[in-house]
Amino acid sequence: MPEIRRLPESLVNRIAAGEVVERPASALKEIVENAVDAGATRIVVKILEGGLDRVEVTDDGCGMSPEQMALALERHATSKLPDDAIEQVATLGFRGEALPSIASVARFMVESRLHGSDEGWRKVVDHGELIEDGPAALPPGTRVRVEKLFAKVPARRKFLRTARSEYGACVDVVRRLAMARPDIAFRLEHGDRCVFDLQGGQGIAERVAQIVARDLKDNGVVIDVDRGAMRLTGIAGLPTYNRGVADHQYLFVNGRPVKDRLLTGAVRGAYSDMLARDRHAVLALFLDLPNEDVDVNVHPAKTEVRFRDAQAVRGFIVSGLRGSLATGDRRSAQAPDASAMGRWQVEPAEPQPALRSIFQGRDWSAPGSVGTFREPAQAFHGENSAGDLAMPQGRAESAAEATAEDLAEYPLGIARGQVAETYIVAEASDGLVIVDQHAAHERLVLERLRAAGAGDKVAASQALLMPEVVELEETACDRLEEQADKFAELGLVIERFGPGAMLVRALPGSLRKADPAKLLQDLGDDIAQHGESLLLGEKLDYVLATMACHGSVRAGRVLSVTEMNALLREMERTPRSGQCNHGRPTWVKLGMADVEKLFGRH
Repeated sequence: MPEIRRLPESLVNRIAAGEVVERPASALKEIVENAVDAGATRIVVKILEGGLDRVEVTDDGCGMSPEQMALALERHATSKLPDDAIEQVATLGFRGEALPSIASVARFMVESRLHGSDEGWRKVVDHGELIEDGPAALPPGTRVRVEKLFAKVPARRKFLRTARSEYGACVDVVRRLAMARPDIAFRLEHGDRCVFDLQGGQGIAERVAQIVARDLKDNGVVIDVDRGAMRLTGIAGLPTYNRGVADHQYLFVNGRPVKDRLLTGAVRGAYSDMLARDRHAVLALFLDLPNEDVDVNVHPAKTEVRFRDAQAVRGFIVSGLRGSLATGDRRSAQAPDASAMGRWQVEPAEPQPALRSIFQGRDWSAPGSVGTFREPAQAFHGENSAGDLAMPQGRAESAAEATAEDLAEYPLGIARGQVAETYIVAEASDGLVIVDQHAAHERLVLERLRAAGAGDKVAASQALLMPEVVELEETACDRLEEQADKFAELGLVIERFGPGAMLVRALPGSLRKADPAKLLQDLGDDIAQHGESLLLGEKLDYVLATMACHGSVRAGRVLSVTEMNALLREMERTPRSGQCNHGRPTWVKLGMADVEKLFGRH
């Protein structure tokens, strides 16, 4: 039998570094978190070659004495756990293994000076070997420098990516920590270039918008809700303000940046009926709850957490997000797309062929000559249209002839015409509003169908003549069995049928033609990815959305002034009317200032 031996300390540190230090961004995260925990009010980060050559962090925190610096370079030595109550961790770091792990696989220098002390101290460790220990001159605070990461560990060095990729990871780390602490000033430099310089004392919404996207503040809603001891704050983009990938979703738990599937699933659930499956919300959410209700000691990287009551946390996030979005659910994109506006140009002297037929034979001096008013237009009927778009004639006439004072009563303005038999042009008190009539009416019909209980009818169960047995992996069956009660509410009745099989007794009526085996396989995968199945609800929402689409006003339909104004008024009072069922805007506004710029009147 081979002899059992104790590993040398240097090798132990290198093994530990494999869990803590994966790349330059990992080391940077640990060092910046230490600076935050030290009470810094300003943190300066400098990196070279994406962090492959150097990572340097300077802060004005409390600093360390020479004795404290020596302890900080020992494994499992920390100042952040005054007692053994690890479930009460209130700091970003607490494991006491980051600095010695980094020092074992890089050239590591730490300089620090206590506030009120006359001089500082420097320690330099080269891949686990102390090579310098003496006084240093620096302002109160701490400076940490990591150079030549994995230079003496070629097996790890060759797995690092290009300087550009490592730079992107470093920027993401600093951005997330800067968002978590808007009270701290952050400066990031890459070589001789300043990437960003953020002042301290900012609000959360202002800091997030400055880091993520400046137009997020105008296209989002501020989140601030609480339930018992839990509180959710931050900023969430409108459904119409979305992206094709989920890389602009920032989630924080007790000020700690995390990547948690439960939180990601909760965000997807909150936006489920407002975004297409291939679109993703833009947001930054900060969840605060008692320390004993969340376990942060799951992984050395501390980016994963576990909640004592995961379902309560998920429900709180979904309801909080939906409630906050409801305050701006009639809003849409705040301005037309910049690239589209950039294509505006001076009208050619000769009308284009496509427009010549419109211009010819028109008496431009006649009242109401602008637009395409055609009377009469057929009213909208049908089971799925959810009612006609009708307005009393007297009110319609007064709306069409509204004065500037009257426009203030109507946020979406008064209809002035119809373009290409698809878009309604309205005049508001502060600009022009353009409405996609099909997308807008599609959302109105969907909300009416829901209000009329169509969702319950879509989810009604239809029993199978012969229950079907679906064989799956045992773990997948366990996941599905845990969600069986929720599936039953949506019309899918299943039960366990042995260790590796599920019995399907009924399907939702609208999905009666679905393949039970494929459906359960997809649901199991969905639970594995998000912690809870969202797929079945989304499939039923898709059925409702399809019904709404077929029952709504089509593009190319000529509308009367009465119908156009009726559509605008219903949009103003209908929830989520700012976006269609796929997350696209139903209307955009061109402010008067933008109109004047087009004509050089600014």
